[in-house]
Amino acid sequence: MELTVYKTSGEETGKKVVLEDAVFGVEPNDHAIYLDVKQYMANGRQGTHKSKQRNEVAGSTRKLKRQKGTGGARSGSIKSPLFPGGGRVFGPVPRDYSFKLNKKLKRLARRSALSYKMKGEAIKVVEDFSIEAPRTKTIVAMMNNLKVNDRKILVVLPESNQNILLSARNLQNVKVIPAESLNTYDVMNASSVVIAEGAVNVINEMLA
Repeated sequence: MELTVYKTSGEETGKKVVLEDAVFGVEPNDHAIYLDVKQYMANGRQGTHKSKQRNEVAGSTRKLKRQKGTGGARSGSIKSPLFPGGGRVFGPVPRDYSFKLNKKLKRLARRSALSYKMKGEAIKVVEDFSIEAPRTKTIVAMMNNLKVNDRKILVVLPESNQNILLSARNLQNVKVIPAESLNTYDVMNASSVVIAEGAVNVINEMLA
């Protein structure tokens, strides 16, 4: 399939770029998307949560009352989970949330996400561009020209560009990534995907 290439001013360049059907035109697999997004979010978790158990909280070790004759339950320690300030039962402990996914499944998930965006006409291709110095107004103007500024936007570049990254950093609805870092979560989370012309070939080769 082909898409029109736009200038940063919003006008058509007269060129078209070929998007591989094997990448942008597959039958989406929802479960593959779910697993890839789940892994992405799990990998972002620090897993440093921790609560103190009864052997870790501070407190006296004396027996609170005599064993028998009080008419109540036996109490041996103020650090028991039954008392205020006591340890927590089965509380969270540091752990690693990451898990493994096969490369083929991850590629299928990314192809599925891009295919969904293609079906929804949410992909625009813009000619390769650069910015001489970081300037947020330049990115805002470009998004306005492309008529996508009212949505969450994912901008995919052929390679990392520090000036473009810094220019978009203050915009809450814009995220800039190089094509090699393309992932299912960012694609599905965006309402519009703006792909630089040079990044199309990178995506085609990476996911075909």
